[in-house]
Amino acid sequence: MDATANQQNQPPESLARQVRNAVIWRSGSQILAQLVQWAATFLVIRILSPHDYGLYAMTGVVLVFLNMLNGYGLASGLVQRPTISHREVRQLFGMLIALNLTLALAQLAVAPVAASYYRQPQVATLLRVQSLLYFATPFIALPYALLSREMDFRRQAKVNMIASVVSASTALGGALAGLGVWTLVFAPMALFYTRAIGMTIAARALVWPSFDFRGAGGLARFGGVMAASQLFWFLQSQADVFIGGRHFTPHMLGIYTTSLFLTQIFVSKFVPPLNEVAFSAYARIQHDADATAAAFLKAVRIIMLVALPFYFGLAITAEPLVLTMLGDKWAEAIPVVRLLACAMPFMTLQVLFTPASDALGRPGIGVRNGATGAVILSAAFLIAVRWGPVGLGWAWICAYPLYLGFTCRRSLPVIGTNLTRVAGAIAPPLAAASAMAVVVLLVDAELPRLAPAPHLAALVAVGAAVYGGALFAFARGTIEELVALVRR
Repeated sequence: MDATANQQNQPPESLARQVRNAVIWRSGSQILAQLVQWAATFLVIRILSPHDYGLYAMTGVVLVFLNMLNGYGLASGLVQRPTISHREVRQLFGMLIALNLTLALAQLAVAPVAASYYRQPQVATLLRVQSLLYFATPFIALPYALLSREMDFRRQAKVNMIASVVSASTALGGALAGLGVWTLVFAPMALFYTRAIGMTIAARALVWPSFDFRGAGGLARFGGVMAASQLFWFLQSQADVFIGGRHFTPHMLGIYTTSLFLTQIFVSKFVPPLNEVAFSAYARIQHDADATAAAFLKAVRIIMLVALPFYFGLAITAEPLVLTMLGDKWAEAIPVVRLLACAMPFMTLQVLFTPASDALGRPGIGVRNGATGAVILSAAFLIAVRWGPVGLGWAWICAYPLYLGFTCRRSLPVIGTNLTRVAGAIAPPLAAASAMAVVVLLVDAELPRLAPAPHLAALVAVGAAVYGGALFAFARGTIEELVALVRR
């Protein structure tokens, strides 16, 4: 594998062009892939029951915990390094294979324990079948690292689109065939194995693995720190399901997790691909502190420009949205969706910090932030669980701003900016989204009683018009920046 020592010396125009192409391919493909998957997902939700989603969520705690150890941190270490050798690529592949085989065996062992904890015997059977996912991971993570180093997201995008179509078809077919909760197991497996085959072909990354790990200490240490960061992310992201799963019925847990899915669509589906591009870009300019800080603020400004109206609108239109998209049997999710939507702007801003600090060679910042979040959120969920899914929604609202405050205090000095500049980047979309929310609430109060779908359409149209008009009147510079970015 040829070294890539000239990365830091590339002209700014060349890097800017690569970043734009990467965003177009990675985020553009993500949008198309999600449209395909959502079309199937919302149909599947209408067919399956909250009980099915509750059972699946119980397996998700184990899957997420073990998957954070699956070696993507090692792959990120390969992306972050200025140069790599063919031997390091083979060593990484060997590490990924050994690690994921161990994880598959661990999941088989822990399956009955999880079933006993949740008092649901079927959880053990689901986890045993899901252990097959780990065999695909090495064939995804290695090509991902190699393509990300070159900021080649075009080939990744094509593979992800094909995998999304296969997964969506599997999910819809399983639901129509009456497979119940197994539909939710087989669809991710179809996604993983399609991606494994496609990514390996796209990156031409089928190399012979090396299990001689001498000299790979630096790669392993970086991966270990990244894994530690992911451990605390797991504690904060799965604590609610872990705690709630013990206290709730599968039906109640299904209501909560589906509400969480709906409100986290933007932060969990659209932001991660942007963060992948951002991590690669920050790593390429890590020697230029001013450029890194400017890039971070631009990312905050543009992402919050889309995130804030989405979340404010979700909170206001929760009732017609849930009834239109999910159906009447999910009506219990309406107050939970409304609460969670109010907390998601804080989460969206929070997840933008880690790629910057990691790429600057400071993954320990993310570890400490994650540890803080794990303690704050877990404590909040333990207190709030007695009030059911609505209580967990309030826990998000109370805990996440505090968590974000600690993150800003640690991360901003490393990135090279400050809270005033971040607030300045957020202020225009925040003001416009707030104005939108007030107007839509007033219009909603005056509307005659409508069916959910036309009710939702009317509110969305009013909200879009008000938000666009407010930005044009008071934040024209932000719009011009976005338009210029899209044109380029």
